[in-house]
Amino acid sequence: MSQPPSSSLYKFILKVYRGTPGHQYWEEFELPLKPLYNIISALMDIQKSPINREGKKVEPVAWEQGCLEEVCGSCSLLINGRPRQGCTALIDSILKESRSDTLRIAPLTKFPLIRDLVVDRSVMFDHLKRIRGWVETDGSYERGFGPSQDPKVQEARYVLSTCMTCGCCLEACPQVNPKSKFMGAAAVSQVRLFNAHPTGKMQAPERLRVMQQEEGVISCGNAQNCVQVCPKKIPLTESIALMGRQATKQAVRDLTSLPDASTNP
Repeated sequence: MSQPPSSSLYKFILKVYRGTPGHQYWEEFELPLKPLYNIISALMDIQKSPINREGKKVEPVAWEQGCLEEVCGSCSLLINGRPRQGCTALIDSILKESRSDTLRIAPLTKFPLIRDLVVDRSVMFDHLKRIRGWVETDGSYERGFGPSQDPKVQEARYVLSTCMTCGCCLEACPQVNPKSKFMGAAAVSQVRLFNAHPTGKMQAPERLRVMQQEEGVISCGNAQNCVQVCPKKIPLTESIALMGRQATKQAVRDLTSLPDASTNP
């Protein structure tokens, strides 16, 4: 098929995989293509007039959105099979790339489905709790300014801090599946972020011990899909490699610090 023209007179088909767990189905909507039209704008138009391609009035499609500027990570979904953010997915560009007049959107598959395009990403926040994804600040207001940081370290940490827990890396990872406990690249990269903090590094051994568990970095299969789909271009594979080395060093330190049983009475 030839590339669709960029014109407000041109119509395209938005095919939505919707429904509830165990009762999902495809439903098509025909919409006019507008300049700079993105997925969220299309879903908003469907919400105003939820009439499918067969001319039937249906329930509006349920989805999540927040910042609409690729910062909150809430509008993650599959667009033509690829995990990405709906707010920055320009429909005209996607149609041209696929050389089709139909665009498919579906919910992420690695998280429990709630309804239509809405999934429960709570497990990712549970992972952040597991790795202690924060910096201890009790009493810090009494201690004045913290230690200074090398600008190069600051720049590296800034990139890592842009993670928005969107779930795209988990969706693309073959190791994140019902048979695996792997928590995914996002949490591993956050271990690197907080371990590089002047205060946060005091809990580094605890975080690295989590990385030694089945849920940690040792379960990564090195598929490298995560870094290809990350909307923020975070060097996830670099974080995984670095945390793998540090976790191994921590394991050696823990082993050598154990008391020698042969010397005990």
